[in-house]
Amino acid sequence: MDQQPLNMDHHWLPFTNNKLFHAEPQLFAKASGVRYWTPEGREILDGASGLFCCAAGHGRREIAEAVHAQLLELDYSPHFQRAAPISFELAERLSGILPKGLDRVFFGSSGSEAVDTAMKICLAYHRAKGEAQRTRFVSRAWGYHGVNLGGTSLAGMVGNRREFSSVTCDVVHMRHTWSDEQRFTRGQPDDGAWLADDLEELCKTYGGETIAAVFVEPIAGSIGTIVPPKGYLQRLRTIADKHGILLVFDEVITGFGRTGAAFASQEFGVTPDVLTMAKALTNGAIPMSAVAVKTEIQQAVIGSIKADRPELMHGYTYSAHPVACAAALASLNIYRDDGLFARGQAMSDAFLDAVFSLRNLAQVHDLRGYGMISGIQLTPGKAPGEKGSLVQRLLFKEGLHVKATGDALIFAPALVTTEDEIGAMTDILRKVLGRSELMAA
Repeated sequence: MDQQPLNMDHHWLPFTNNKLFHAEPQLFAKASGVRYWTPEGREILDGASGLFCCAAGHGRREIAEAVHAQLLELDYSPHFQRAAPISFELAERLSGILPKGLDRVFFGSSGSEAVDTAMKICLAYHRAKGEAQRTRFVSRAWGYHGVNLGGTSLAGMVGNRREFSSVTCDVVHMRHTWSDEQRFTRGQPDDGAWLADDLEELCKTYGGETIAAVFVEPIAGSIGTIVPPKGYLQRLRTIADKHGILLVFDEVITGFGRTGAAFASQEFGVTPDVLTMAKALTNGAIPMSAVAVKTEIQQAVIGSIKADRPELMHGYTYSAHPVACAAALASLNIYRDDGLFARGQAMSDAFLDAVFSLRNLAQVHDLRGYGMISGIQLTPGKAPGEKGSLVQRLLFKEGLHVKATGDALIFAPALVTTEDEIGAMTDILRKVLGRSELMAA
């Protein structure tokens, strides 16, 4: 590939040590299948589906052609008092794979937008039901729900909250579900369902009648793949029902086959009242997100407004963007026609075998995984996050892209990845995690 001089002064990169990046740039210039290439033409295996977006692999011609055709047919349509037919088609298609009863869909452009939308819908629903006092939210330590103001308030990762506490809203947090006794557990831990009782305790402290919703990721992805203990999500459902609290599952990472089912809520057998999705909705090709709610939630909000005005005073310029809808429909066709959810489920054992083969490496403190997502917890370094940052850079040099959060690596390849490709990715992980310089990090 031809290299052109690149002026990097003007782009402020997100969630990046910009000084370090400018000193040691890591650039992708091309992608296909489960591979990236640098501007120099060096191949990088994608062990994180981009950022958990590209479940069907990169460069899918079906999506590109659908996007091209839609751009020529209808490049943009507002969805305030107007709409494009393709948005209704997409909402209907999604309702066919969502958990039963979640068949009303509101569109946005990112997971962060989906979370803030879900929060507003929960507040609007309770107001419509005559319970406007329900303004408090419950989240969980180590949780990640995007970076808009609502999601920042829900965040259980201190680094995402510390500098913005003055603008956060009323959120209280349950404990996370990981314990040292769970180390190297494959799948769901046997013990820990009782941690859901934190929600009951918060109801006693603040009054269950003041809580609008509890937000959880079925699998806490961004922190490093914390799999819920058996019975934990079921217990949350029971406690939420007891107190009239809406249960919201953030499936921005776990949606679209990552756990073997279309959504993790189906895999774990627990149906939330509200579900957020993004990322693999369009296979990462075009920014898009969605919030699915139970029919009765939408009906309550719409039925409560008698005046000639929008029932929900919320929306985005790019809600249900027709080109994003085209990308999503093409992605859903690929998932269906190629049987990718079932393929991911069938590949899970081989994938987790590969992950857990790293157990005896000195730099590995813990391994966790479910379906086609795993977490590799590194042994603590001199300062939190330093080792994870170093390992991620070393992996890039050796030809593997994974996501690092602090000292946890999230290894989650595309559902189209072959056993040989998983083996090649694992070999690079083993090589890098065995490097002697990590002992001093």
